[in-house]
Amino acid sequence: MMGDMMDVEIWSDVVCPWCAVGKVRFERALAAFPHREQVTVRWRSFELDRHAPASRDGDYASMLAAKYRTSTDQAQAMIDRMVEQGAAEGLDFRFDIVRPGNTFDAHRVLHLAADHGLQHEVKNRFLDAYHSQGEEVGDHEVLARLAAEAGMDAEAVRSMLATDEYAEAVRADEEQAVEYGISGVPFFVFDRRIGVSGAQPTEVLLQALEQAWAARGADADPADDPANRGANHEHDADHEHDAGDACGVDGCAVAS
Repeated sequence: MMGDMMDVEIWSDVVCPWCAVGKVRFERALAAFPHREQVTVRWRSFELDRHAPASRDGDYASMLAAKYRTSTDQAQAMIDRMVEQGAAEGLDFRFDIVRPGNTFDAHRVLHLAADHGLQHEVKNRFLDAYHSQGEEVGDHEVLARLAAEAGMDAEAVRSMLATDEYAEAVRADEEQAVEYGISGVPFFVFDRRIGVSGAQPTEVLLQALEQAWAARGADADPADDPANRGANHEHDADHEHDAGDACGVDGCAVAS
């Protein structure tokens, strides 16, 4: 069994800043993991706002203030902290130019990209385009162009987007998230054994990789879904200070 691949599934949205932070931290943890060549990573769909229009007017601080029912000054303080945390990970968050919108079609493209072995590249491009370059990820032409920049065939992306292909795959990911009790992203599921919530520090994610790998040698009841056990609580490591660094349907929370 120890020679098999270990799966890591990550629920996230392309307009989620903490997902971008969590991705960088996870990639750093994976690079330090001795068995990294035996790990497969799959990005799962999670929409922060299913009912969002393709594009939305207004500045990010005002949108965040409306979600939290707070002042724009308080919302700006949240934004400033996200910018600071992103910069610490080498990310250039530009919330002054972001263009929020619906991400359902972006998730469909990510499923298409997975089938072509380019999901990581397209995920990276979408995250960077939204958070740093003001790209409108709810627009089909923008999605086709960005996916092409990541190695996809633009016409294949356009053709897929003209249909409802991969819609069921997106919904299946979201239904699985509900079953696991996932209410905020990023959310990491290691080998369907351990669930880790939020943009946790690199050392926590590395520990989760190590524990999931070690657990593969233990006997387990096949009728027991280990991811369901892990998804309802955070990792046991002592890093509660980062537990709130996640985005949910009500907005992006910032741990105090």
